[in-house]
Amino acid sequence: MVLKDKINSDLKEALLSGDHFRAETLRGIKAVILNEEVAQGKREDGIDDNVIEQLLARELKKRNESAVIYENAQRPELAEKERAEAKIISEYLPKQVTEDEIEAVVIRVIKNLGVSKQNEMGQVIGLVKKELGNTADGALIAKIVKNNLN
Repeated sequence: MVLKDKINSDLKEALLSGDHFRAETLRGIKAVILNEEVAQGKREDGIDDNVIEQLLARELKKRNESAVIYENAQRPELAEKERAEAKIISEYLPKQVTEDEIEAVVIRVIKNLGVSKQNEMGQVIGLVKKELGNTADGALIAKIVKNNLN
């Protein structure tokens, strides 16, 4: 609940300072959190920070994908807006690990499991995600696992 309180506090601060873009982005985040609370039946109790981090990671991924789509469609002003929202969202996520750090974990997990085939990729990804949590992008983990199982 600490993360939700921080988002609420930052929203109030953005409104008071007149930063409308930041306020709108934080309102969107609040709406995503509220929707998840309602979906889980935890409106009164709220959801924990791990779930909120997962929601934020999903929203960050959406913004980054949208930015790429807008750039490919020759709409740089919309891509810039998506990237600005992504930057705000990323402030509330834990520091992301580097590709080298992910690769080190992947190699260790592959060695511990003793796997070497592509059809065992899911096991490795699951354990790496469990260890790294919300500090690494799932698509990047999958790419690194695939490269190391070849």
